[in-house]
Amino acid sequence: MNYIQYTFTVNPPEPGTDILIALLADLGFESFTTTNTGFEAYIQKEADDESRLADLAFDDFSYHYTRQEIETQNWNKTWEENFSPVYVDDLCCIRAHFHEKPAHVKHDIIITPKMSFGTGHHDTTWLMCKTMFGLNMSGQRVLDMGCGTGVLAILAAKLGATDIDGIDIDDWSIENSVENAEINQCAHIRFAKGDAALLIGKAPYNIVLANINKNVLRKDMPVYAGVMKPGAQLLLSGFFTVDVAELRDVAEKAGLTWVASYSKNEWAVIHLKK
Repeated sequence: MNYIQYTFTVNPPEPGTDILIALLADLGFESFTTTNTGFEAYIQKEADDESRLADLAFDDFSYHYTRQEIETQNWNKTWEENFSPVYVDDLCCIRAHFHEKPAHVKHDIIITPKMSFGTGHHDTTWLMCKTMFGLNMSGQRVLDMGCGTGVLAILAAKLGATDIDGIDIDDWSIENSVENAEINQCAHIRFAKGDAALLIGKAPYNIVLANINKNVLRKDMPVYAGVMKPGAQLLLSGFFTVDVAELRDVAEKAGLTWVASYSKNEWAVIHLKK
């Protein structure tokens, strides 16, 4: 599944960048990378409809964009040229194989992304990783929903989880997650292509991780709640701090209990339990 990259130049960048990203997330854009002059936004080719951007006009800032389809080899080349190690405090390092192994972190994760997202550079991935260290993963059954590169499933395995499923709608994500799990010697993670429908009939989980986007989380919240054991934990990210109240309401209507929320650069993670 190929992606379309939109490169936005925003004048002035603030607050225009944050406003545009929030609106594009509602239109199905999955990942964003900020730049000095605006940001890059990525959407699956099958979901792309450029005509929807025509209605996005504002009085207090202006923008223009370029649009291109991302070729697999170009994605890898760009990644190799720009990917630097990501540190989640001294808890873990997310790096490529060509980076030097860190000496003073608890867990070392090697990632080689293809057309997938989730290298740790995005604030939501960082937030999910950071929050996972506050959960007891030892011996737990874990679900990584929207697994991307598999980084959260891999971290769960390194934190002691022994029964792990990773699910994503993207062929590249599944292929890439399998490769990354092998690189990190995590043999007990199962990856499958699909959406929340794959969870029907599944044995319940102790921990569910879902770093996707607000619309998917809102739609699938009852499904997540349905595959959680009593007392199970749920971590959600992929949305902004302004979306926290809305998602909390959806979660509580699905029978989940609020625990906490944390943020980084206007992105948020929510911790819930059943």
